[in-house]
Amino acid sequence: MDVMEKLKILADAAKYDAACTSSGVDRKGGGTAMGSSRACGICHSFAGDGRCISLLKVLLTNRCCYDCEYCVNRRSHVVERAAFEPRELADLTWQFYRRNYIEGLFLSSAVWRSPDHTCEQMLHVLELLRRGYGFGGYIHVKVIPGADPLLIEKMGFLADRISVNIELPSAASLQKLAPDKHKENLLGPMRQIRNLVAENQSGYGRFRGIQPVGNNAAGLLHGKRTGQGGAVPVQGVTLPARTRRRRGKAPQFAPAGQSTQMIIGASPESDRQILRLTEQLYHAYDLKRVFYSAYVPVLDSDLLPAADTPPPLWREHRLYQANWLLRFYGFRADELLTETDPQLHPYLDPKCRWALRHPEFFPLEVNRAAYDALLRVPGLGVESALRIVRARKFAALSWDGLKNIGIVLKRARYFLVCNGKRYPHLSRDREGFLADMMSARERILFQKREKDIFQPSLFDETGLPADGSVPRLTDPQKEELAALPIPLWD
Repeated sequence: MDVMEKLKILADAAKYDAACTSSGVDRKGGGTAMGSSRACGICHSFAGDGRCISLLKVLLTNRCCYDCEYCVNRRSHVVERAAFEPRELADLTWQFYRRNYIEGLFLSSAVWRSPDHTCEQMLHVLELLRRGYGFGGYIHVKVIPGADPLLIEKMGFLADRISVNIELPSAASLQKLAPDKHKENLLGPMRQIRNLVAENQSGYGRFRGIQPVGNNAAGLLHGKRTGQGGAVPVQGVTLPARTRRRRGKAPQFAPAGQSTQMIIGASPESDRQILRLTEQLYHAYDLKRVFYSAYVPVLDSDLLPAADTPPPLWREHRLYQANWLLRFYGFRADELLTETDPQLHPYLDPKCRWALRHPEFFPLEVNRAAYDALLRVPGLGVESALRIVRARKFAALSWDGLKNIGIVLKRARYFLVCNGKRYPHLSRDREGFLADMMSARERILFQKREKDIFQPSLFDETGLPADGSVPRLTDPQKEELAALPIPLWD
């Protein structure tokens, strides 16, 4: 099997790993355009400064010794198997990078033979890229739970972001659907990564080199620790001395932090349980991001949803919205969802839902409300709240003043007062109020009634009328909206 055949198999096998969005298109310049696009393995992610970067998203191998019910690569599933040699994958990444196809690598793997063996192979890929080829691009690597801590430490010094997939939202579901995986094997590496990131950021981190013994992969694990005094051989490759650490500048351990991923819809946990776990992970392990992956039924199992069950894409979208509120808006999971109301609303976003359940919190006076209180107003984001706080230092804000500083009032006008005055001609019509609370995509979803799979997108306007108008609701739909528990206040 040649490298491109392996790439086709292993890039397709990696599509269920979240944190990236596949481009999904093959496009050649054809002499009439500059650049080209490859669907096979090329995906997109966003850097910390907001840049969209292209990554080669691929598995090292889809050969797996585990038998997780939900996984397309599980041991008992009949699927075409392949595995990259470390040098093959490192060379492929380098060639793609030189041709400007990609700006980095997203590397994951099935568990081949054992967690230690798999991580040794992945570590060898990173060693070849960073020290053999001098690769300076972005690398996100997913480590294998249960691997030796020394391997995880070494990978963290070579990768920009490192992650451990927690997979399922509860220990009971993990035991039921992935009996080969154990809770402590997942949380142990996350704890180690948290401590190493904190140690490195505090200035006490120190680089621990590994001198391989012999030319086999096991040497990467059972090597002796050394300094960086000269060139280091890695499985027959002599690394140039110019890659040595500069005096006084220690390598960073996972400078982009750690993340994790949960599968949504394969197990019966409620949205409240998922959000409470997300909140605990952020606080306990200092995660940069928790990713959600809607379960796509690809295998027949009595323990999983039926094969004709549509993926819960809109639920995934709502969880990301709630996740954002936990990270940047000061909300707590128990505020967004309660024991009696444990699921996110299909038609109203989590912040709007919270606001409608707490009419006593509103209306807020724009010129006196605290920054944290403004963040809880539907329609106001972090930047809008900051603009309001800065602008009112110089003069009292009016409704026209809010518009002049770029505040979008479509939703916020229902929850604010300016100098004690409501927004002029504010509609009290229930249908008009709900239309303002729901985005155009949410109204389309409401009309589709979730009969079709609808994947929300940041850029794609698919499904909206060409003139930008929004279809009017039918009488039965109005009746359903009227039955929603949405209080209106004077």
